[in-house]
Amino acid sequence: MAISPEFEAHLGEGVTSVARLWKVTRRDGETYGFTDHDLDIEMDGLAYKADTGMTARALSQTTGLSMDNTEALGVLSDDAISEKDIRAGRFDGAEVEAWLVNWKDLSQRYLRFRGTVGELAREAGGFRAELNGLTEKLNQTQGRVYQMPCDALLGDGRCRFQLDQPGYSVEADVVSNEHETHFYFEDLDLYPNRWFERGRFTVLTGEAEGLTGIIKNDRKVSGEPRHVELWEALRAVMVPGDRVQLEAGCDKLPRTCRIKFNNFRNFRGFPDIPGEDWLMAYPTSETKNDGGDGKEVAEQPTLDLFDGNDTNPFNPISGA
Repeated sequence: MAISPEFEAHLGEGVTSVARLWKVTRRDGETYGFTDHDLDIEMDGLAYKADTGMTARALSQTTGLSMDNTEALGVLSDDAISEKDIRAGRFDGAEVEAWLVNWKDLSQRYLRFRGTVGELAREAGGFRAELNGLTEKLNQTQGRVYQMPCDALLGDGRCRFQLDQPGYSVEADVVSNEHETHFYFEDLDLYPNRWFERGRFTVLTGEAEGLTGIIKNDRKVSGEPRHVELWEALRAVMVPGDRVQLEAGCDKLPRTCRIKFNNFRNFRGFPDIPGEDWLMAYPTSETKNDGGDGKEVAEQPTLDLFDGNDTNPFNPISGA
């Protein structure tokens, strides 16, 4: 966004009426406004609060593809950014806009920074947020990796599996939990052992509403509540009766894709690709490694969700 001639002329005056505004939009859609001015400022329908103690360090900006970055400091408060929300990770990855405005004439404005919240931590009754510019995305890995397991995410545009089918997503009430990582449920006997392992755990009600986690272990023992363990704590209080949604998990293996999901036509892995040992081997007449087409190569050991006893009650070709 280019600075207007009127605002540029105002900045060149000896005395200015300039304020800094920060707009923060969380991933769940909640929007917050902050300013370092001594009064609240309303711009484009959003109130930018002046009582948060929000300040920012110098913004490092460069030309080309170098990353822009800065830090924001503020005071924790229940009606703005609270310690509870930071702990729950609700501001992780939030979008940030930093504006320079003439508070006497808000049509004179300049967007100095746009990016996302990186690391956010509590300190001395306040918070410190690392702000990453848009060029931070250039650090992300691009392209595909040729590997045996599937590299798609279950239910995404490449996998195309519909998780809203019967049996692949269920809502249940928490009976009890331990350390925000171990959860126990009743009335889930229909689902085979380890059915939800590696699936998504989404909180629908309670203080942790909207938070998600990845399921590490899912165990069904006859006569006992179902035990679901997460890889990481949700970082928010959960009590018995909180409702969650459990989604079936995928271990990215071809047999699981075929039996559990009946979706092998969309499998995005390369199960027949030779391993490194086979690629480095040389022909010999004394063993089966005779330089042929590789059909005699032993199968790679894999971890299978199905232990030989479990079947898929939601897939007509289960056990095939």
